[in-house]
Amino acid sequence: MSSVRVRFAPSPTGHLHIGNIRTAILNWIFAKKHQGAFVLRIEDSDARRSTRQSEQSILDDLSWFGLTWDEGPDKGGDYGPYRQSDRLAIYQEHLRRLQVLGKVYPCCKSDVELEEIRKTAIERGDPVPYIRKNLEASESELQVCACEGKQPGWLFEVPSCEIKWQDLVKGELGFDGGNVGDFVVVRSNGLPTYNFAAAIDDALMEITHVIRGDDHVSNTPKQILIFEALSFSVPRFGHIPMILGADRTRLSKRHGATSVKEFKEGGYLPEALINFLSLLSWSSESGEEILSRDRLINEFSFERMSKSSAIFDTTKLSWMNGQYIRNLSGDKFKELAAAYLGNIATDASNEEVLTKVLNLLQTKIDYLGQLPELVQPFFVDQIQPTEGEAIAISSRDSSQKVYWAFVRILSNYDHLDANVFRNIMKEVQQESGIMGKDLWIPVRVALSGRIHGPDLAAIAEILGKTRVEKFVRQLVD
Repeated sequence: MSSVRVRFAPSPTGHLHIGNIRTAILNWIFAKKHQGAFVLRIEDSDARRSTRQSEQSILDDLSWFGLTWDEGPDKGGDYGPYRQSDRLAIYQEHLRRLQVLGKVYPCCKSDVELEEIRKTAIERGDPVPYIRKNLEASESELQVCACEGKQPGWLFEVPSCEIKWQDLVKGELGFDGGNVGDFVVVRSNGLPTYNFAAAIDDALMEITHVIRGDDHVSNTPKQILIFEALSFSVPRFGHIPMILGADRTRLSKRHGATSVKEFKEGGYLPEALINFLSLLSWSSESGEEILSRDRLINEFSFERMSKSSAIFDTTKLSWMNGQYIRNLSGDKFKELAAAYLGNIATDASNEEVLTKVLNLLQTKIDYLGQLPELVQPFFVDQIQPTEGEAIAISSRDSSQKVYWAFVRILSNYDHLDANVFRNIMKEVQQESGIMGKDLWIPVRVALSGRIHGPDLAAIAEILGKTRVEKFVRQLVD
């Protein structure tokens, strides 16, 4: 296992999806566990959709996670080039090998015509999606193609045999070649299809283990046939379960954030995301859920991976992220928080108060994106409740009674700290006869504009007597 080589091969057509980065994480963990190589390959053969901007975004996301790669388009290596757009001559060379071996045949039909043939075969109940006699170009068709300045596409001739492999996750899997059907390897525009390019790249880059989502299971028999036809060693395949939303449908935008960019901007920590995503369909033998990278690397094995789809639980991710936030040093938390606080974090006059506020909030938030709303009340001249329930609470007769009593009793004290605040609240209770949430929540609304939040006495101490009095008076009707 010391010669393990795995790859992460995204298409640069947009931001990394959470499912993509989970695949990258498991490949990286597996490589580290076996002191192997983690290869980054960019599958950009679709020039219309691929951009260098998206490629750079992928590199940035991987770097943010700390998933360092050993070979790639920016680092080079002995098995390059690492962009498919730079490997087109390699694919043409191996197409010629297949032609010589008689493993492929030309087809002059367009993609639209091929799709129509496939649909018709399905409607007839024919088990073969592509019917060879309808596809292989005759001499006359090839002559017409040549006269029109067109090139034929090339299809792989699938033998009538069973294609089997021992999957690292799912165990033994097999496909009947008759049901797989002949498939396109190179299109008429000269570009390779995914299955052809991926197989050639994996073979020439000496990839030993292909770890990817189980939506690729149907691609695997086609790639195995290409490996075998060209006398390449077949890598081990491991198809990890798909990630589903809470409604058990494929994870998509309707379930909320799905891209790495969205979670990054929302204030989730890379360590927490790695921990959380690693535990989708896998578990530590210890039963523990907060696992460091070292523990994930040391404990990971495919034997403990479930075959069932994983449910993406945003609530659990937020809880886990909160645990990581609480374990940050105060300085590191303040450094990360600065990106979310704008001028508040850069104004030197706010530094002392901001430090106190962040110390208070570090144990209360689940992600950094919650900070702006929670920090703002400490740096404004007026608190304006915006939640409907908070507005209603502040207008109640009982709340107004609490506010009047609070202001009058506060005037008897020359300073305000947490202990003094608690004493004041006891006196307000005794004077007004109001207790429990009817006593505390109206004051919380006055000091923060919200009905939930961190310790109210700590909030009052940071605000100080003058501002506490001002905020409570603002809600007196």
